Amino acid sequence: MNEVLNMKKEEGVPKPNQVQKKKRGRKPKNERQEYQINPEQTKFFVDLSKEKEPLEKVFDLLTKVNQKNYGREITFKDLALFGIEKITDKDLDKIKDGSLSEMEKVEKALDEYNQKHGTKLSMGEFLVKKLSIN
Repeated sequence: MNEVLNMKKEEGVPKPNQVQKKKRGRKPKNERQEYQINPEQTKFFVDLSKEKEPLEKVFDLLTKVNQKNYGREITFKDLALFGIEKITDKDLDKIKDGSLSEMEKVEKALDEYNQKHGTKLSMGEFLVKKLSIN
């Protein structure tokens, strides 16, 4: 009996070379999930089936670029790689700002305000001040 209990205790303790599984269920609202890059990933897929305008734009670009007499067929991969080389730091900042939700934009404004003015306003105090509510 003691052997079984000892085995169960050992199973519960993660070993250094084991990867811990993520907990299931609801996640706290304030918890931020950090994006981790897998450097071993070699394939990327873009699903445009539900986005009509970007899909039409891709087809228009492919049609225009392949109207030629010589050379191999230009693929979406060629367009994507060419476009990636043209992305600047300013573009990356725009993309980052575009990924923010409304509340995250408010939190960002609060953090910037507190940092600029050296204050520690709460969200409520900040909103009252910004909206000029008495």
